[in-house]
Amino acid sequence: MLETSLGLLVVVALPLAIVTIPNTLSVVAKLLPGDIDQVGLMRTHGLALPAMMLTVPFAAVALRRVPAAQLLVGALALVALSDVAGGYAASELMVGAARVLRGIGSGAVVVATLAAVWDRATALRALWVGMFSLSLLTAQALALWPLDDVSSWKVTLQPYPLVTGVALMLAAIHLIAWMALGRPAEPGPDLRQRGRLLLSAMPAAAIAAAAISTATEGWRAIPVMLLAGLAIAGLLVLAGFGAAPGRTQAYSMVAVGVVLLPSAAQVTMVEMGGLGGPGLRGLWVPYTVAGVLAVAASVAVRLLAPAPGRWLAPLGLLAMVVGLCSVRLVVPSADGLVLMLPFTLLAVGAAVALTSALQGAGIGAAAFGLSLGVAGVLAGFLLGTGVQMAMLDGVTSAQELVDGFVGALHLWALIGGFLVVAVIVLASVMTRGPGKTAGAMDDDGSDAPPSGPSGTRAAGSDTLPSDIPPSGPSGTRAAGSDTLPSDVLLVRGAPDPGPDDDEPTGVVPCVVAPVSAFDSIKPKGEEEAASAMPAQAHSPEDTTSA
Repeated sequence: MLETSLGLLVVVALPLAIVTIPNTLSVVAKLLPGDIDQVGLMRTHGLALPAMMLTVPFAAVALRRVPAAQLLVGALALVALSDVAGGYAASELMVGAARVLRGIGSGAVVVATLAAVWDRATALRALWVGMFSLSLLTAQALALWPLDDVSSWKVTLQPYPLVTGVALMLAAIHLIAWMALGRPAEPGPDLRQRGRLLLSAMPAAAIAAAAISTATEGWRAIPVMLLAGLAIAGLLVLAGFGAAPGRTQAYSMVAVGVVLLPSAAQVTMVEMGGLGGPGLRGLWVPYTVAGVLAVAASVAVRLLAPAPGRWLAPLGLLAMVVGLCSVRLVVPSADGLVLMLPFTLLAVGAAVALTSALQGAGIGAAAFGLSLGVAGVLAGFLLGTGVQMAMLDGVTSAQELVDGFVGALHLWALIGGFLVVAVIVLASVMTRGPGKTAGAMDDDGSDAPPSGPSGTRAAGSDTLPSDIPPSGPSGTRAAGSDTLPSDVLLVRGAPDPGPDDDEPTGVVPCVVAPVSAFDSIKPKGEEEAASAMPAQAHSPEDTTSA
C-alpha cells in the first residue's frame, strides 16, 4: 500500500508541480482587467519559478528533520491554498503572492517525492525520473490546455484544482500508510551535505535576481544572453564539486534543466494551430508516446544497469543532442506525429541520463543536483529570451513575427545542442579519475560502508554498501519593442566514515504565444493580424514570456 500510493502520487503530483513553471498570463491578455498594470501583472505571475528554485535546496535541508511523507502533505496543502487564493486575486500583489505560494509548494513537492522514492522499490525511483522528464517536456502544453475558451484570466492561477485535490488525498493516504508501518526511516542529507545544499541556493538567488532585473530594466538582447551564459557557467562550476559520481549527476541535471523545458516550450508554441501547426490536440499523441518511452527507458536502466556506468549518462545526453538537431529539421510541421521524433529523443535521453547518473549518487548529491537543475531551467529561459529578442528585433508584420519565432527556435536548438555536447565533454574530463580525494565519496557514489559483521547500512543512513546495489529525478523588453521575452547522509556506526556523498558541499519562462494557442489566423491585414496576437510579456518566472 505504501509503495502503490507513492507511485500514484508521483504520477499525479510531479507534473502538477512542474506545470507551475510556465507563465501563461499573456495568452489570456484580452481578459485582464483594464484598470491594472497588465505588464506588471504578467511579471509578478512569473515569480513562481524563482520561488520554486529557492525552495528546492531549503526543502532538501528540511528533510533531515521533517519526513518526506509529512513534507508532501504540507507542500500539496500550499499548492491547494494557492489555488484558493488565485480565485480571489484581483491585484498585482495578490497574483504575486499566489504564484510565490505555488512555487514554494511545488518546489517542496519535487524534493519530497524524490526523497520518498529513494529507498523504496527499484522501479519507483525510475518512475520518478521518467515522470520528471515527461513533466519538463509537457509543462508548457499542460499549462496552456486549461486556457481553451476560458472566460476568466484567473484560470492561469488555478489550472488544475481537481488534480490538486486528488494529489492531496493521495499524499494523505501515503502518510497514513507510512505511519501504520511504524514510520520507516527516510533518507536525508547530513550536516555537510546540508551546507552544500545551502550553497546551491546562492546561484539560484543570483539567477532569480538577474531575471527579475532583466524583466524590469529594459535590457537588450546581447546583455541578456551574456548574463544567461554566465549563469549557466556558474551552475557548471558548482556542479564540479565533490567526487565523480555526484559530479556526473549534477552535470546531467544542469544540462537537462537548461535544455529540456525551454526547448519543448518553444516547440509547443511554434506548433500552435494559428501558425499552421496541429495545435495542442494534435500534439498529445507525440507527448504520450514520448512519456511512455521515457518511463520505460528509465525503468530498464534501473533494472538492467543497477551499477553506475560511465557511458549511459553521456549516451542519454547525446540522444538529447540528436533530438535538438531533429527540431531544426522537422519543426514547424503541420503533422503532429512527426514531432514524436524530437519529443521522444529529448524525453528518453533525459530519462536515461538522469537514471544512470543517479545510480552512483546518494540522496544528498541527488538533491544538490536537482537544485542546480531547477535553477538551470530559469537560466535556459533567460538564454532563450535573449535569442528571441535578437530575432524579433525590428519585425514589422505578422509573417515576420512568425518567421522570427521559428528562426529563434532553430537558433536555440543549435545553441542547446552545443551546450549539451560541452557538458558531456566536461563531465567526462571531470569524472575521469577513479581515485578518491579528501572529502570525496567512493566510486560507487556512497560513503564508506559502515563497519560491522554484516556490512549493513546503519540506521538513518542514505547509503548502501558498495557491494549491494541500491534498492529500489525574462525577460526584458527590447528597447522600443512591445514584445517581452520568453515565459521563460553520514553513516552511523562507522568508526571513521567518509566525508559525505559526492555532492558539493524564471521569470520563468513561459513562451508567449505569437498567436492564440487554439485559434487559427484569419485572413486579414498585417496590422489586424498582429493585433490579434497576445502581447508578449515579461515575467520574473520567465522573466517575461516568450
